[in-house]
Amino acid sequence: MKKSVFYHAGCPVCVSAEHDIISLIGKSNVEVVHLGEQKTLIDEAEQFGVSSVPALITPNGNVLHINFGASLTDLKA
Repeated sequence: MKKSVFYHAGCPVCVSAEHDIISLIGKSNVEVVHLGEQKTLIDEAEQFGVSSVPALITPNGNVLHINFGASLTDLKA
C-alpha cells in the first residue's frame, strides 16, 4: 500500500476527521473511501482491521481508529 486510506461514513464526526487528515498528511497522500456510498468496500475495510469509522489505514497497514462515528456493522444494515 503506497497511500494511507481513510474510511468514513459521511457523518459529521467523519467529515471533520477527513478534513483534519487531509490537512495533516495532504490530499495526494490519502485515498478517501466513503463507506456509506461505497458499501461494496466494507468487507475490504474489515479485512484491514477496521471495526468503526472514521479510521485511517497507514501505508504499512496499521489501523488508526479516530473518535467514533459508526460501527461497520451499522453500515451493513
